[in-house]
This record gives sequence, structure tokens and C-alpha cells, in this order.
Amino acid sequence: MTRTITARIFGLIVLLAALAGWSVASALELEEAKTRGLVGERPDGYLGVVIDNPPPEVSDLVREINRKRLEKYEEIAARNDTSVTIVQQLAGKKAIEKTPGGMFVQVPEGTWIRK
Repeated sequence: MTRTITARIFGLIVLLAALAGWSVASALELEEAKTRGLVGERPDGYLGVVIDNPPPEVSDLVREINRKRLEKYEEIAARNDTSVTIVQQLAGKKAIEKTPGGMFVQVPEGTWIRK
């Protein structure tokens, strides 16, 4: 039963990520920021800033995308009668798995590593 719920939640995360309504410009900005090593995926399902003293536009981008992610995680959790924390953990695991080599991910201890 838990596996079925996890599979349903994961499917919804993938679908909502594709339909999240993020603009193409935001997606391109995010991809560039990841490629340049400015931001990376965290295990809690959110983006993190990798560098010290990031430019304001990088901080703004991360804040905006994380706000949208939280909205989607809350929707998924409510629809599946589960906690937001569970959804965040599943989303974080999947985002880190899908991160291409050479980009940054945060390990559970909080350190940033190049995948």
C-alpha cells in the first residue's frame, strides 16, 4: 500500500513539474544558473544557492522557483492525504537522481558536491 501511494505521489510530482506553469524564460534561467554552478538541487525538494554572495537575480530566481515548488508540493500532499514533508523528500530524491553530471547537488549533511 505504501509503495502504491509513493508511486502515485511520484507520478503527480512528475506531471506537475511538467505542467507547473513556469515560464520558458525561468526554465532557461534556471538551467543556465545550474550549468554555471550557481544553484543546485537539495534533498528537501528545493533549490539552493551554491555560491557565497550570489547576484540578487540568482537569489530571486531560487526564491521564486522554491515558492512555486512549495505550492505544488502542498497540492500533491493534500490530494494524496499525506504530509508535505513526504512529498518534499520524494521530489528531492528524484531531482537529485535526474541532475546531470557536472551540476551541483546537496548531500544530506549539507555539503554541495558536483555530481
